[in-house]
Amino acid sequence: MIRIHFTATDFARVRFAPRPAPLQELNVALMRMCRPGDDPLFGRWRRRLLRSLPAAAAPLGELVPGVAAPKFIDVFSDDLTEGLDTVRASRPALVRSEIERVYAQHPGSPPLWIHHLYRGDADAWQLLRRAQRAAFETALRPVWPLVQDLHQQEFTRYALTAAEHSTAAALTALVPGSQLHENIWELAAPWDSDRTLGGRGLVLQPTFHWTGHPLIADPPDGPLFLTYPAGPGLPLHPDAAGGAHGALARILGRTRLDILLLLAEEDTTSGLARRLGVSNATVSAHTAALRGAGWITTVRAGRSVLHRRTALGGLLVRGHT
Repeated sequence: MIRIHFTATDFARVRFAPRPAPLQELNVALMRMCRPGDDPLFGRWRRRLLRSLPAAAAPLGELVPGVAAPKFIDVFSDDLTEGLDTVRASRPALVRSEIERVYAQHPGSPPLWIHHLYRGDADAWQLLRRAQRAAFETALRPVWPLVQDLHQQEFTRYALTAAEHSTAAALTALVPGSQLHENIWELAAPWDSDRTLGGRGLVLQPTFHWTGHPLIADPPDGPLFLTYPAGPGLPLHPDAAGGAHGALARILGRTRLDILLLLAEEDTTSGLARRLGVSNATVSAHTAALRGAGWITTVRAGRSVLHRRTALGGLLVRGHT
């Protein structure tokens, strides 16, 4: 059982990652590839990926020889190059302690390049960078547009639930079976872990290649990261990408999506009503929900009410114009 302890401040500091994290999605995809079982669903995907991974990606298997991965590759940047730079900038003490921890659970001596990485050798770091990039290009690049579409849908679903109900309701809806008792969020996991946020907040990161229990990354500085499974429970296929517009309309509702799209330029309640062919009351109800989600702002301009799309709202409908 994972138990995450909130303060009142932490509930205000729950943040949903606005975009998928390439290296974290790669980490869970490789975890899924190495996980036994699920052959009827993932066996063919696993065999195809194992055959297609280039030799340049092999050092990743040596860096993670067992179940445990070193924490310095837990990176949540939403840009691949920036994420690779973050891995390279890991504190030497963390790199050494994590290599020791990982190999303490694995019989045998680490490969020579791991010894060099332990000592901070630049060539060893370059080898790891090439391995991560090669694995991403092979395993995730073909389905990355689909991952982005799915992430946007999950982001929308969470924001609507939080706006229309509460942050607590949105959290428990993310992970079926989880419960929030007073200020403690309980999530099923094969081990016991208590994490106290203490005001630093929580970042929610959905993943679409993992179907197991939620995963925690707890950096020494900054918020706690919770990676949770949000995919269809099936291997992703590149041909499934591109249907995000209809999916977003199903989640938001056609009228709310249309309002967000129209608010590429600010407009009044009555102006939106005329353009959409609905009543002012209908527009007011929908803009209230959009405002609660942080996707629009509303100000009074004389006798009118003026609505503007926020940067967050623009991010949501990016690519849907």
